[in-house]
Amino acid sequence: MAEKDVRRPTDAELGILNVLWERGPSTVREVHEALSSGRDTRYTTTLKLMQIMAEKGLVQRDESQRAHVYRAAKPRERTLAHLAADMLDRAFGGSAEKLLLHALQSKKVSAREIERIRKLLDDYESADNARKEGRK
Repeated sequence: MAEKDVRRPTDAELGILNVLWERGPSTVREVHEALSSGRDTRYTTTLKLMQIMAEKGLVQRDESQRAHVYRAAKPRERTLAHLAADMLDRAFGGSAEKLLLHALQSKKVSAREIERIRKLLDDYESADNARKEGRK
């Protein structure tokens, strides 16, 4: 289940977080340049979004330099896990099966992705069996 104190990023905020996760700590100008390639985005919009994200606790701001440097407050995997858990609860009633079925039906899945999903399921089943054996 998703933590209640974690604020869900908007699509625009998630775009900024993706830049920060890829680039690491960055100035607003660096984030803006990464976002605006191929899009018409205003610098002031990026700045305002990043200020709001700092208030929400999604990013942390280092104000020790003239150009403030921002970094994601949480690692990518942790944020994605919270988003997935939130969507699982809200949209699929907590059913991982429904989530996976809809995800697989929504677009073409490569053979490599299917193989990785099988491996994840096998690993999960092995770990679950090991936990059950440990309780006996």
